[in-house]
Amino acid sequence: MVISIDISKAKEIHKGELRIERKEKLEALDVLYMKAQEAGSDTTDIVSKKQLLRDATKAVDNKDTPEEIKAVELPDVGV
Repeated sequence: MVISIDISKAKEIHKGELRIERKEKLEALDVLYMKAQEAGSDTTDIVSKKQLLRDATKAVDNKDTPEEIKAVELPDVGV
């Protein structure tokens, strides 16, 4: 009996896991963003980091094996 893996389903599952993991990081960056806005500081770096986190799930789309899918991680954005 051969076990087959539904790659599409594996991608969706891993994207879901990444989304759960990034939620906390996005919330922390939101706090930093609000503090920077209140202080009149530049928010460009924070906005860039938030976009990196959002784009992480897109990296899963071009993977073809379960190992490649599992290797996709969120970037280190310092929070």
